[in-house]
Amino acid sequence: MTEAAAYQLAQVNIGRLKAPLDSPQLKAFVDNLDPVNADADSADGFVWRLEGESGDATDVAVFGDEWLIINMSVWRDTDALTAYMYQGRHREMLARRREFFERVQEAMVALWWVPAGHRPTVAEAESRLLHLRTNGPTPYAFTLRTSFPAQGAEQFTAPAIPDDLGCPA
Repeated sequence: MTEAAAYQLAQVNIGRLKAPLDSPQLKAFVDNLDPVNADADSADGFVWRLEGESGDATDVAVFGDEWLIINMSVWRDTDALTAYMYQGRHREMLARRREFFERVQEAMVALWWVPAGHRPTVAEAESRLLHLRTNGPTPYAFTLRTSFPAQGAEQFTAPAIPDDLGCPA
C-alpha cells in the first residue's frame, strides 16, 4: 500500500437549519437528500458516509444542538471530494444553501486524514471542527482551500480546546 493509499480523507460539514426539516421552507432540501446521497455513494473516490436510522444523517445529534445537522463522509482524496462537491445535484443544492441554512461566522466544515478503513465518529468530527475554529487550518483539521498532505498524518495530535467553543444555541 502506498503512503497516500494508507490514508483517506474524512470530511464533516454541519449546518444550522433555518426551519424544521418537515417545514415547507426545507422541502426542496429534504426532497433532494436521497438523490444527492445516492450521487455521492456512486461517485468516484467515495468510501463511506455517516447514516442514522433514517438512512441519512439528519437524525444524528451534533454539538447537542437540535438545529444543527451533520454530514460526514470519507473519500479517497481531496480531488475526489472536490469533483463530487462541485458537479450535478450537489452543486445545485450547494448554490441554494442560504435558503435552508443560517449563515454563521465560525467554521462549519473540516477535513482530516484517517487511516484507510477508519470510520470517524461524531465526537471526532466535533473535535476537528473545534480545533479548526481555534487554530485555523493545520494538519489536524483543515479546509479544501488550505489543505495538508496525508503523509505523516499519524503524527498529528490535537491541542486542548477551550470548553466554550461549541456552536452557540
